[in-house]
Amino acid sequence: MSTKVPDAANLRALLADKLVWREDPGYETARTERVFNGRKPGRFPSAVLFADSIDDVVTGVRLARELNLSVSVRSGGHSWDAWSIHDDSLLIDLGNLREMAFDPETGIATASPDIGGGELNAYLARYGMFFPGGHCPDVGLGGFLLQGGMGWNSRGWGWACERIVAIDAVTADGALVHADAQEHPDLFWAVRGSGPGFFAVVVRFYLRPRPLPAAITRTTIVFPMDCYDEVMPWLQNLHSSLSSIVEVVAVSVYVPLPDEPTPPRHSLVINAVAFADSRQEADEVLAPLETCPAMAKALAQDLRVPTTLELEYVEQRRQNPKGFRYAADNHWLSGSAKEIVDAIKPCFTSLPTLHTFALWFSMAPLRPLPDMALSLQTEVYFAGAEEDAGCREWLFNEMRRMEPLSAGYYLGDSDIPTRSARFMSDENFRRLQDLRQIYDPEGRICSYRAHAEHELNANPWE
Repeated sequence: MSTKVPDAANLRALLADKLVWREDPGYETARTERVFNGRKPGRFPSAVLFADSIDDVVTGVRLARELNLSVSVRSGGHSWDAWSIHDDSLLIDLGNLREMAFDPETGIATASPDIGGGELNAYLARYGMFFPGGHCPDVGLGGFLLQGGMGWNSRGWGWACERIVAIDAVTADGALVHADAQEHPDLFWAVRGSGPGFFAVVVRFYLRPRPLPAAITRTTIVFPMDCYDEVMPWLQNLHSSLSSIVEVVAVSVYVPLPDEPTPPRHSLVINAVAFADSRQEADEVLAPLETCPAMAKALAQDLRVPTTLELEYVEQRRQNPKGFRYAADNHWLSGSAKEIVDAIKPCFTSLPTLHTFALWFSMAPLRPLPDMALSLQTEVYFAGAEEDAGCREWLFNEMRRMEPLSAGYYLGDSDIPTRSARFMSDENFRRLQDLRQIYDPEGRICSYRAHAEHELNANPWE
């Protein structure tokens, strides 16, 4: 029997009605329809493959090798910078892979990369389980987990990628492999935090969800922005002492208030969600948030309100609608409480549009990370996103101004070609590059889009 590898013509025939080439009708829709951001990239793959099965992914990678094309991958299409879209590549779109399963005996869930956290949790809820996926329910697991997964209550439960038990992936030579801590451990190490630098195509995740908390409870307090000097020093000194089941953020945002005329008021919002197992526990862990010295000046208070994941997802969708022209950037900040509060104040108080927001997110107290590619974090995460028409320069300048207090940034909200920074430890980055040479020596799988002037994974200000 012949063992000849199929040539390009035969491989194209196998994928005939699933490939959209650049010269085909419908190419632009295939290229950008599943990009969440309304700011579409000016990059053009040679073709888009809508894979209906894992076999299609294998065939697609082999076709790319035959045609000497690079391979890029799209899961949910939710990255701010549309990392999946590269010039002259074969873009493999995984949106038609729709697997979800849960084994109550092993406690392991399996899911395809396009599955969003909201969809997975609606499925897991029937088993009383929950996976801390992205806050926006439509964020696909693929890019989210590859970047580390700053999901629900990362502060207390750790990064979502730590709950990856194994993966199935197609390597650059077109082989389907299973990787876990024992089998292909280097792939397992790299998939947890390398983001778009991962050198294979994940087609299935094996995940360990956790029990769904029985009494999810929320406290939201809206302050006028002129309370910043009372609220943020208090919060910066409080956050590390809060219970590990409490996720707490401070957001600078324009808020429509029911008793005030439009336009929305520029506000400082403190939002905390307790993933508690009883109402009593929720009340106890949220009570410290009512000690703010500016409570009497609050514009609105929702204290210890029972909520559900479904309700929280509705609010996340409202805050981050598909089709807006987003730009985003972020920092891992280190310094004294006063240094951090003073550094972020100009950004919090100067939002250029009604759709811009700035976010302070607690990761304190830090816990040691396991041995995985993800290796950079501090106790304070700070991010900004905006409707970018005419004000991207504001975001860039604000992030540049804060760089002296920054250890680097989180891949999930970064824009590497615009502003370069460190995103993992130097040792881990070197290991990642060494592994890429082993698994993908030709550079077939697309990697990071680098800055034109600055070195990858380095803080230019250092």
